[in-house]
Amino acid sequence: MAAVAWKGFISFGLVTFPVRLFVAARAEHVQFHMLHRKDLSRVKEVWYCADENKPIDRADIVKGYETSKGKYVVVDDQELKKIAPPTASTMDIVQFVHNDEVDPIYFESSYYVGPEENAAKPYQLFLQALALTKYHAIAKLAMHGREHIVLIRPAEGVMVLHTLFYPDELHSANRTAPKSVSKLPPKEVELAKSLVQHLAAPFKPSEFHDSYRKNIERLIEEKRKGKPVSAATQPKRAPVIDLMEALKRSLAASPATGRRARNPAGKKSKKARAA
Repeated sequence: MAAVAWKGFISFGLVTFPVRLFVAARAEHVQFHMLHRKDLSRVKEVWYCADENKPIDRADIVKGYETSKGKYVVVDDQELKKIAPPTASTMDIVQFVHNDEVDPIYFESSYYVGPEENAAKPYQLFLQALALTKYHAIAKLAMHGREHIVLIRPAEGVMVLHTLFYPDELHSANRTAPKSVSKLPPKEVELAKSLVQHLAAPFKPSEFHDSYRKNIERLIEEKRKGKPVSAATQPKRAPVIDLMEALKRSLAASPATGRRARNPAGKKSKKARAA
């Protein structure tokens, strides 16, 4: 059974019901081990005391916050539990927002929200209320050493929870605004729109794959069998000189992927012509 990331209650007005959170997604990658170059033996992580100049056991390590150079305040896990806010055990709904109101840039991690066995009815009530009103819930939740603002939304018959970044955690200074340009030529705008519509299609996540991970797996297999490593083909990309010409070539070279492209406006289907 999947590991529980958090266990507690959702408080919705005077309705409170128990739920569990399960991790909804985790990035997959090829796992490498650190080896000693000389004999390819595993390298172990060692906790080391700088003052005593010797390794120490994990049990001898405590948490400390540096208040000034070389001065620390030691905090243990029991003390952290004592100061945990009520949201460590109860997720308080603070407001509801339209389902398209929160910018995805705020999304941090995703969890499935599952009801405890005796909470199926209030869970379904809350789920249907969100689905029918097209609102998402904003709540406060403490876990993993911090209090999160979270968004709860309906998704294919279950509830999904996203922890959100706080505004001061967004690196807005890294946002680079494009240089202002004069009014764009209408023909170029129309061609760009045509290219977007030409490539429009329903999003099917199963059609996308991590080619870099597959290349690493192929590299490992080739080296295991003593074969030479095959390099990935890199496309040649020239800088755009004539934007209009580049758009025309893009439109001509791109395969139609969406319904609009498969059945362009003005072209009747066989059924319509027969009628």
